[in-house]
Amino acid sequence: MAPTPLGANSAAAVIARMLKARGVDRVFGLCGGHIMPIWMALDAAGIRIVDVRDERAAVYMAHAHGELSGRPGVALVTAGPGVTNALTGIANAHVARAPVLVLSGVPPRPQLYRGALQDLDHVGMVRGVTRLARTVHEPAQVVQSLDEAWSLARGDLGGEPGPVFLDFPTDTLRAEVPGPMQLPEYLQPGPRAAVGVDAAALARATDLIWQARRPLVIGGRGARGARAELDAFLAATQALFLDTGECKGVLPDDHPALVNAMRGSVMGDADLVITLGRKLDFQLAYGSPAVFGAARWLRIADNAAELRDNRRGEVELLADPRQALQALVAAGQGRTPAVDAAWRERLRTGHAERSARLAASMAGAPDGADGRMHPNRLLAEVQRAIGEDAVVVADGGDFLAFARVGMRCGTYLDPGPLGCIGIGTSFGIGAALACPERRVAVLTGDGAFGFNAMEIDTAVRHGVPLLVVVANNGAWQIEVHDQHDTHGKVVGTRLQHADHAAMARAFGAHGERVERGADLAAALERALAAVATGRPALLDVLVSSEPKSSDAKTGLAWVPDLQPLAAWDEAERQWRAADAGVQT
Repeated sequence: MAPTPLGANSAAAVIARMLKARGVDRVFGLCGGHIMPIWMALDAAGIRIVDVRDERAAVYMAHAHGELSGRPGVALVTAGPGVTNALTGIANAHVARAPVLVLSGVPPRPQLYRGALQDLDHVGMVRGVTRLARTVHEPAQVVQSLDEAWSLARGDLGGEPGPVFLDFPTDTLRAEVPGPMQLPEYLQPGPRAAVGVDAAALARATDLIWQARRPLVIGGRGARGARAELDAFLAATQALFLDTGECKGVLPDDHPALVNAMRGSVMGDADLVITLGRKLDFQLAYGSPAVFGAARWLRIADNAAELRDNRRGEVELLADPRQALQALVAAGQGRTPAVDAAWRERLRTGHAERSARLAASMAGAPDGADGRMHPNRLLAEVQRAIGEDAVVVADGGDFLAFARVGMRCGTYLDPGPLGCIGIGTSFGIGAALACPERRVAVLTGDGAFGFNAMEIDTAVRHGVPLLVVVANNGAWQIEVHDQHDTHGKVVGTRLQHADHAAMARAFGAHGERVERGADLAAALERALAAVATGRPALLDVLVSSEPKSSDAKTGLAWVPDLQPLAAWDEAERQWRAADAGVQT
C-alpha cells in the first residue's frame, strides 16, 4: 500500500514551515527514501533544493552558505551511507565552529534494529562532532527538537556555534504533530541571544589595553561581523592587527593597523595579545611563550571555548565581540594609549614594504625550468581579474599556502583548522548562492579539486555563477617536496596532468586549459564573461611543480613533535629546556 499524502500538520510539513520561518531559502541535499517526506515538504513550502552529487558536498555547501548568510546552513542527507558520506563535512564544520543543521532519516519505527535497509546508529557516529545529535521518534517532540537544534547551531547564549544533527524515522515524518505541541514560541524564530559585557571584567580589560606598550589584536571568527567596531577599536587604542584564515578580508591590506607581513615579528614583540573570537590552535603556536614571549593575554569571545584553550587570559570577556569592542572604546574615552609609536611605525612600514615586494614578485614570477607558470604568476593574474572585494575560496596544500599569502579579498574561506582539503568547489557553490551580488572565485590545487570535482555538474544544473581556477601541477605537491627533501624519493604522491577543463565542458560549464602565462589574462576575461551570464567557468592552468610555498618551507608537512612549524618547534624545545633548568 502506498503511503498517504503528507498532511499540512505532518512532521515533515512542520519542519519545512519552521525552516522557512527562520529565513531558510535553500537546502543542500541528496535525495533518498528515508528523507522523501521532508524533501517533498520543502519543495511544497517554496524552499529551493540544491541537489548535489555527494552528501559530503551538501554539508560543505551548507557550511559556506551558513558562514556568509549569517544563519545556519541546512543539509538534508539520507540514511546509512548518506550520513557516513556526510560525516567528513560535519567534522569540518565542528572544528571550524560553523553553524550547520544536518537533517536525516532512519527506517520506520517498527523496522528499527531488525536489519532494515540503511539502518545505522547515526547519532552514535556523529555525537562527538556535533553540538546536538538526536533521533526524534515522537512526532510531538519534532517542534521543540528543531528549535533547540537551531539555537545550538548558531551558538545562542554563550554556546559554541557548530553543526547539529537530527534524524527522524520515516513514519514519524509522515505522522501528524499534535496542534497543542505546535507552540508559537517554537514556531516563530527569535533573534540570536547574545551575551552582554560584565562591568568588572570590562574595567580590568580597559586598563590592560590602555597601559599596553605593544598591543596586538588577533582576529578570528569573532571579527567577521564586527568590521566597523574593530576599525573603531584599533583607531582608539592604536593596537596592531593580525588576521587569520577565519577573518581574512575583514580589513583591507592597506589598513593602518594591519601587519600580516610582519606576523613573526609582531607575535614575538607584543606585550598584550587580544584574541577576538579566536582559538589558539596550531596556526598560532598554541599561544606558547616560546613564540609569544612574556605577553599578557586578553581573550574576547561569545563562547567559553574561544576563551580558555591553551592560554587563559589575564582578563576574559565572555560577550558578543561587537558589543565588547564598542564597550571598550566607550570605557577608554578620554584616555591616551601608551603604545610605543616607534614600534608601531616600524611594523607598519615593514608590512607595507614586504607587501609591495610580494606583489611585484608575484606579477613577475618566472616560469620554472619545466617551462610552466609559477603559481604566484597565476594568482597575480587572477587578482587583477577579480579585484580585491571578491569572495575567495582557497583549497589544496601547496597552492592554498600561495593563495593565503598572496591574495587580497573581501571574504576568504579555506579548509580551516581540520585541514579538510577538497572543500573548494562545494564551498564556492554555497558562497555564490549566499552572495549572488558578489564575485566568487575558487582557487584550488588539482589534487584537492579531485575530491569533489563532480560538483561542477551541480553548479551547471543550478546555474551557479562561479569561477574555478585549478592550479594543475600533477601532484600532491607539498608531500612531493617533503618526500624528496626528507626521504630522498617520491612515493605515491604524483598525479597526471588531467584535463579538468574537458571534464567541465562535458558537464556544460565554460572550460579552458591554459598552458602559457601569455594566454592567461584573455582566458580569465572569457571565463568571467561566462560567469556574468550565470554559467560556471573552470580554468585548468598548468603550473610549475618547482616552487615551494611557505608551508612547504616551514616543516608543516613533516609534522614536528612539539609545534607545527620547524622554527616554532625549535623555539619550544629551547624554551622548555631553559624553563627546566630554572626549576632545577
